[in-house]
Amino acid sequence: MGNALLILITLFVLITGGAEGIRFVIDREECMSHKVEYEGDNVHLSFVVIKSDAPWNSDNYGVDLVIKGPSGDQIHDFRDKTSEKYEFTAQKRGVYRFCFTNKSPYHETIDFDVHVGHFAYYDQHAKDEHFNPLLEQITKLEEALYGIQFEQHWLEAQTMRQSIG
Repeated sequence: MGNALLILITLFVLITGGAEGIRFVIDREECMSHKVEYEGDNVHLSFVVIKSDAPWNSDNYGVDLVIKGPSGDQIHDFRDKTSEKYEFTAQKRGVYRFCFTNKSPYHETIDFDVHVGHFAYYDQHAKDEHFNPLLEQITKLEEALYGIQFEQHWLEAQTMRQSIG
């Protein structure tokens, strides 16, 4: 049982390693990239324009976001958004690019998060078939906990944007 616990802890550490968050001010265009190690990984992202230098009563703010895969193929785009959450399955391993464009003449502060979820136990050879259901449940729990944390961060950024308003 001691080896099983060590395997579970190791897998949990391997699973939780793929999250990044950044807050930046955009003038015209900014691109970020994130490496996806395995085909089939789930990529979660969110962004919120938390501050704009636009006049208080102006509706002239929001950004565009284009997501491109490792071969340069466009996966999704968002137009004139102040916040968004999105999830997709990586069809290829490699570097994914996230390019924000600000078409307004005002600087905007963006909170951006990306997380890659990988089910590491698929790459492991288990000696006992009874561990697979447990590992699957632990992985699902980890993803659910990250989803809660992801949602909290997004709501905090939304609240910050409204309070700066």
